[in-house]
Amino acid sequence: MVDWTKRLNADPLPWLLDGTAPAVRHLALRRLLDRPADDPEVVAARAAAMASRPIASILAAQAPDGYWVVPGAGYGPKYSSTVWSFMFLDQLGADGSDPRIGRACEYVIAHTQTSSGGLGSGSSIGVPPPSAVLHCLSGNLLRALIGFGRLSDERVRRAVEFEAAAVFGAPGIRFFKSGTPGPDFACAANEGLPCAWGAVKAVLALARVPVAERSPAIGQALRVGVEFLLSRDPAAADYPMGYGNTKPSSSWFRLGFPSGYVADVLQAMEAICEAGAAGDPRLAHAVEWLLAQQDEGGRWQNRYSYAGRTIAPIDSANLPSRWVTLRACSVLKAVAQA
Repeated sequence: MVDWTKRLNADPLPWLLDGTAPAVRHLALRRLLDRPADDPEVVAARAAAMASRPIASILAAQAPDGYWVVPGAGYGPKYSSTVWSFMFLDQLGADGSDPRIGRACEYVIAHTQTSSGGLGSGSSIGVPPPSAVLHCLSGNLLRALIGFGRLSDERVRRAVEFEAAAVFGAPGIRFFKSGTPGPDFACAANEGLPCAWGAVKAVLALARVPVAERSPAIGQALRVGVEFLLSRDPAAADYPMGYGNTKPSSSWFRLGFPSGYVADVLQAMEAICEAGAAGDPRLAHAVEWLLAQQDEGGRWQNRYSYAGRTIAPIDSANLPSRWVTLRACSVLKAVAQA
């Protein structure tokens, strides 16, 4: 097996696995050491993660009905209300079999699924309209629902198929000028141009569907998504920019954790790798860029942490981060072994 650690300045694995952050240890065992879910160490690490901050703190703030902060579709307030807390729990590796996660899944589906099947944003009690479906939020929520084991739910499957069809504009998909005005990740927030942040989230969601369970539409959407993300150098991130912008958002280059609607260079790489394109030579420059961000200990800092804005503290800002390091190592491993 290829040694993916050989280009690191130092081996961060002991740091990731030391148990100081049980949730990191759990995911490092799975992603970096390829331990199965029923491995005793994995089981113990996940149990410790569920009983520790930040997962335990986020779950402790959940209302009995399954929401956070205020009832309803849960987009506001950022980044502490329902949809944010829900997607962050997935990124932390929370256990989908926990009853509290089950209540959150039911609440999110019931309060974000629009009549089109897509998942939309809103702040009121009513279900959002179809025009409120955006690739970034829809992708984040779908990825979490699939990660929590809800893919067999026909409502989730309907949302997945809608997301896939919206990517390439399948017949029967209705687009809305105020939200997603067309195929190929077009977004009103980007003046109707393709939105790379939305593309990253959509690809990450669809790539989580097991290969054997992907419909032709999902496969097509993933191909479209990967080609779009690799149509530019991910390390340059000079994707289409609306409203007169001539330079990519600085957020692309501030690697962080957790992740809301903003995407960074590393997350674009994660999406490409999870979609099965880790061996694409167009990733080469982005890999070099990523390696250059590490410190002398083979660690990466959190430069976009949402500190003070989440329902409970998740990670510290501008310090070596186990979470960002885990993300970087996961991509470097995938590329090395492709």
